[in-house]
Amino acid sequence: MSYDKMKIQGSTTEEIVASIRSSIGTGVFRPGDRLPVVRQLAIELGVNRNTAAAAYRRLTEAGLVVSEGRRGTRIAAPPSAGEQEGLSAHTTLIDWADGNPDPACLPDMNQIARQCEFVHALYGEDTLDAELRRYATAWFCNDCPSEDFGYLVTHGCVDAIERLARAQLLPGDQVAVEDPCYLGTINALRLSGMHPRGVSIDGAGIRPDALRSALENGARAVLITARAQNPTGASLTSDRAREIAQVLADYPDVLAIVDDHFALLAATPYRSPIPESTTRWAVIRSLAKALGPDIRLALLACDAATAGRLQARLAPGMTWVSHFLQTLASHCLNSSEIEQTLERAKAQYAHGRNELMAALSRHAIEAPVTIDGLNVWIPLPCDAEYVVNAMAKRGWLVRSSTAYDVQKHNQAIRVTISRVQQSEIMSFSTDLSSVIRTRDRNGL
Repeated sequence: MSYDKMKIQGSTTEEIVASIRSSIGTGVFRPGDRLPVVRQLAIELGVNRNTAAAAYRRLTEAGLVVSEGRRGTRIAAPPSAGEQEGLSAHTTLIDWADGNPDPACLPDMNQIARQCEFVHALYGEDTLDAELRRYATAWFCNDCPSEDFGYLVTHGCVDAIERLARAQLLPGDQVAVEDPCYLGTINALRLSGMHPRGVSIDGAGIRPDALRSALENGARAVLITARAQNPTGASLTSDRAREIAQVLADYPDVLAIVDDHFALLAATPYRSPIPESTTRWAVIRSLAKALGPDIRLALLACDAATAGRLQARLAPGMTWVSHFLQTLASHCLNSSEIEQTLERAKAQYAHGRNELMAALSRHAIEAPVTIDGLNVWIPLPCDAEYVVNAMAKRGWLVRSSTAYDVQKHNQAIRVTISRVQQSEIMSFSTDLSSVIRTRDRNGL
C-alpha cells in the first residue's frame, strides 16, 4: 500500500505506538503492509530518530510488526494456533499421527468416579486438593534443585508452560526450545508473544553447546524435556543432565522449565538438569498420557517466587483447576490397581517402540533418537513432505517434521506407536522402505 503520513501520528514513543496499534485494530493497516523506515517516520512526524526507533521496537516486542532489516518493517500477521495434535476426523487412512495414548490403557473413569467422594470447593479455599498436594510432595521432593519451592496444579503441561511464560517473561523474549519441538509448546509460546529459538538435540537430549549459544544470544528462558521428548523420544542421560546444569550455572537468572510430561509412564529415570544456582525454575508433570488427555491436569513444582506469581493467576474466583478433576486424579494416583494398569501400558508402549524400530532396521531405516514415549521419530534421507504424501497414497497417515520444526532444518516423520499391531508394523516398514527407495531411484 502507499504510505499516507496521516495514518501515523504522535510526538512521543507512546503516542506513535498507540497510533499504529489503533490503525491495526481498525483495519487501516493490514498484515503485510510496510511502514516507513525509521528515518522517514522521524522526519514526517518531526521527532527524534530514537523516538521512532523505540516505537518500532515496542511494536516488534508485542508481535504487532516484524522487522526485516534493510527491507524495513511490516505489519505482522495475527498469531494462529498452528497445527494441532490429535485425531484426524473422517480420515480413511491408518492413523499413526495422532499422538494419543491407547484408550484401552486408560483407567475406567466411570468406575473411579463411583469410588470417589466429591466435595464442593468454594471461593477462597486452597486451589490444590489436599490429597493431591500430599502426592506431589512425595513425587517432587527428590527432583527439585532447592528445598524452598511451591506446588500448583494446572490444566496440563502446555497450560503450565504458557502460564510460566506470561508470569516471568515479556512479549518478544526469546525462549530456547528443543528443535524439533512439541507443536503444542511452539504454538503456546508464539501465541504468548514469545520467540522460540531452536536448540538441536540428540538421543541424550538437548545439546549443551547449542544451549550455551542460545543463551549467549539472549534467550531469557529454556524449556527442556527430561524424558520421552515429543516428537523424538529422546531422554536425558546422567552425563547430559550434568552438562546442561553446568551451562545453566553460568546463567542463574534464566528461567529453566523442565517438561516431564511422560513421568508416570517413563521407562527411563528422571535426571534433573537444573543447578542449585538457578533462581527461577519449574518442573512440570502431566497426567494426560497416563490417565487420559481429557483429565487436563499437570502438577507443577517451582521456586517460591514463581509459585507466588502463578498462584495469583490460579486464585479462587479466577482460573483454578476443578476440585472434581483433582479428586479423580488423586484417587487414580493412589490406587494400586491403576498402578498396575500403568505398568501394563508402559510395557505395551515399550514393546511397540522396540518392534517398530527393529522392523525399520531390517529395512536399513534407522530411528536412532527414540528412547522413550508414545512416538518414534524417523529421520529421512529425502524430503519429508514427499514421504508423507507417498505414505498417504499407501494408506498411512503420519506427521511431517515441519509441524515440529523451529529452525526449519529437519527432514523426518513422527509416528505414534500406542495402538499399533504387529501386522501393521511389518506393512508400514515395507511401505516406507519402498517409498524411500523409489525417491532415491528417481533422484528426487
